[in-house]
Amino acid sequence: MVDDHRRDMVLSYHRVRTALGLLGMALPLVLLIGGLLDYRRIEPSISDFYHTTYRDIFVGTLCAIGVFLISYRGYGRRAGDMIDDDWLGTIAGISAFGVALFPNESPTAQIATMTQNMVGIGTSPLFHYASALVFFTCLAAFCLLKFARSAKPVRRRIYVFCGWIIIACLVGIAVASVIKIWGGGAAHRAVVSYNLVFWFEAVGIWAFGLSWLVKGKADIALARMTKRLPVDHDDIVPS
Repeated sequence: MVDDHRRDMVLSYHRVRTALGLLGMALPLVLLIGGLLDYRRIEPSISDFYHTTYRDIFVGTLCAIGVFLISYRGYGRRAGDMIDDDWLGTIAGISAFGVALFPNESPTAQIATMTQNMVGIGTSPLFHYASALVFFTCLAAFCLLKFARSAKPVRRRIYVFCGWIIIACLVGIAVASVIKIWGGGAAHRAVVSYNLVFWFEAVGIWAFGLSWLVKGKADIALARMTKRLPVDHDDIVPS
């Protein structure tokens, strides 16, 4: 009975991790394909899809990611940890809601949303970008400080790779955004023409999705069929 309860708990955690990974992998892809099919172009950033007919997908996916992250308990704080998984997931989840519900700037927006009415249309982008910064930082922290800490060597390398990719993309987003807003000349044209902000965001989110899919493990289907789970420190569900 105890083993069955433990197996069910582990399966539950695997489902949350897998759902987060799939949502992260799907969001940029759906927006990319939709933008090319419907508008013959890619929006300058993923956030700009809020101002298109793909708003529901953008907001809905980020809210779903936020709910899963807030619900994710993970491991308790261990020696040397500044924050436990529960709090890190909660902060990441709240920031995902912030990205979804506080729109970035749009010169064509005519109707203010509820959140824009609350904080002001001009102030809403500040909440949006601050939430995005916290969101990406938390995702990198999960990869580098949480997942990699107790993982086996192969998975550890994947987590570290994903974490540094997220950090690199975060820096790329910041630099490309500064050039886009205040820059000029060839650098500005390159950022706009090649949609660099969108691609940095997409790659960062894909890295997030990959890390959580690896955490969820592809062999969960085998575990369901055989009614047993591999026993290692990375598989044990926290009490």
